[in-house]
Amino acid sequence: MNYKKLDISIGWLSFLIATIVYFLTVEDTVSLWDCGEYITAAYKLEVGHPPGAPFFMLIGRVFSLFAGSEADVALWINRMSALSSSLTILFLFWSITKLGKKIAEKDGAIMSKGQKIAVLGSGFVGAMAYTFTESFWFSAVEGEVYAMSSLFTAVIFWAVLKWDEEMTMITRGELNPEVRPLRWMVLIMFLFGLAIGVHLLG
Repeated sequence: MNYKKLDISIGWLSFLIATIVYFLTVEDTVSLWDCGEYITAAYKLEVGHPPGAPFFMLIGRVFSLFAGSEADVALWINRMSALSSSLTILFLFWSITKLGKKIAEKDGAIMSKGQKIAVLGSGFVGAMAYTFTESFWFSAVEGEVYAMSSLFTAVIFWAVLKWDEEMTMITRGELNPEVRPLRWMVLIMFLFGLAIGVHLLG
């Protein structure tokens, strides 16, 4: 049983399911609250309400370029949120499986086939449960900052687990000491900076 390949494959399957669900249920136009402001500001590269969301506006502008007409701009920026949310599900799956693997391999133990199935199963169930959570699904289908902010949170948390995994492997002598796990810390700090350009939730 190739655990690594299954981990990658099931993660992308989770992403695919979430993407299909969110793209099928995405808002066709603006919702009745801040979405109209964010979509307009992204389309025209303007400044939204304080403290602003410059990175969200830039990526929103890129997505708005795919719109065939101005009538489709809102739909494309809503699709950006849908894609951000499905990527969040992908990194959530990988975070759950990394935590499960860490627990199963405590004290240098090797995971059994049953434990591998349990870890992958728990990752898939957790990812799917979050996919269909009302509050997350609600923000996944409209042009608001929360979907992209959730993506940054998910990627940062996954990167922390990658750093921890490499540090543990070096300590156990399973990884070349020349590998520099601190590169994950550099990435995490960079992502924190970008996350603030979306929402202070980061």
